[in-house]
Amino acid sequence: MQATRLAIPDVILLEPRVFGDDRGFFMETFNQRDFEATTGLRPHFVQDNHSRSQRGVLRGLHYQIRQPQGKLVRVVGGEIFDVAVDLRRRSPTFGRWLGCVLSADNKRQMWIPEGFAHGFLVLSESADVLYKATDYYAPAHERCLAWNDPSVGIEWPLEGIQPLLSAKDQGGLPLTDCDTFD
Repeated sequence: MQATRLAIPDVILLEPRVFGDDRGFFMETFNQRDFEATTGLRPHFVQDNHSRSQRGVLRGLHYQIRQPQGKLVRVVGGEIFDVAVDLRRRSPTFGRWLGCVLSADNKRQMWIPEGFAHGFLVLSESADVLYKATDYYAPAHERCLAWNDPSVGIEWPLEGIQPLLSAKDQGGLPLTDCDTFD
């Protein structure tokens, strides 16, 4: 597995070794020993999630102010633009975002640590997104950063797509009004 620290160094792009031939392919999607060796991290995952969404669905930007979740995100069908926003007030990258295309074809994964808001936009006709989480879903502590907050300035690749948002995501707050992490 190859690990690349991104512009926000705590967010890591992972590229697994893929063994393929004319029959198909095989890859390890997670191996604790390899993850620790390549990233220096030892997360304890307690929950796996799977979401399927149609083209144009924008989910996020979600986080939990208590019981924060680190997430290891990958796509098993389709393609998404995956985004992380640093909400750690003491971080030199507070309020900054980064995004990567994750797809079934490129097989990349993104590690998003605790203290970040997370969201994605579906670029293909549909997408199946799987992610491992380091803590349990806690609806009482869930928060939503506005996907289009100009102070964050995420450059979503909308290109003629009108994003489809849940009522919760339509009510996301600007960064100035969000609960954040110390």
